[in-house]
Amino acid sequence: MTAADKKTVLEVKKVSLHFGGVAALMEVSLELRDGELLALIGPNGAGKSSLLNCINSFYRPQRGDIFYRGRRINRLPPYRITKMGIARVFQGLQLYAGLTVLDNLMATRHIRMKRSLWWEAVHFGPARRQEVEHRKRVEEIIEFLEMESIRKKIVGSLPYGQRKRVDLGRALALEPDLLLLDEPMAGMNMEEKEDVARFVVDISELRKIPIILVEHDMGVVMDVSDRVVVLDFGRKIAEGTPDEIKRNPEVIAAYLGSPEG
Repeated sequence: MTAADKKTVLEVKKVSLHFGGVAALMEVSLELRDGELLALIGPNGAGKSSLLNCINSFYRPQRGDIFYRGRRINRLPPYRITKMGIARVFQGLQLYAGLTVLDNLMATRHIRMKRSLWWEAVHFGPARRQEVEHRKRVEEIIEFLEMESIRKKIVGSLPYGQRKRVDLGRALALEPDLLLLDEPMAGMNMEEKEDVARFVVDISELRKIPIILVEHDMGVVMDVSDRVVVLDFGRKIAEGTPDEIKRNPEVIAAYLGSPEG
């Protein structure tokens, strides 16, 4: 099956977003296919994070529509987007600094809990079995992201790179069907970036979760992505495979720069 034959998971159709007189997005359209890792690149201020904010309903575009598995979602509240299976890793850390790594991941599982607060309060029977099941899922994520050595450490005491890994684990704890990654490697050293890039590829290939990745490191983008969409001043200026994007004159002029320069 070719990439073009795969089912469309997410469709963004001519989305425009304005803040007063400032246009953040102008008729941006893209598709994410099943099992695909789609990179979203562009200069600072190009509209990348704004587009992710529209997808998970933090922003409401003035024009255009967004469809997730055939259902229009751009008028739904953010918590409904999460419950539908769309998880997000933000540029900034979204963690409970005073809790352990394990507790941070367990706290994310509340959206998957089906028993009432009364069951949780008495903590026996079905509630106890449910907690055991959630802890098992969390331990699997800790193993997957190679965090066994820090599982009981307080998150606020960890170095930045490890905290970013915990943030990724919290997104996975939601059991997403679609993952939005907004600069998950920002501020990391080379070794930390290599680790996270490996995890992102494993999430895509082993867990079969489609991903939209916003990232400025072009080496990472060209190595891990199936397709690349390029934004510049709120407009989509190019879309294609990594090799096509590297050779695109408009992308080179707007963002990548000439190989000689």
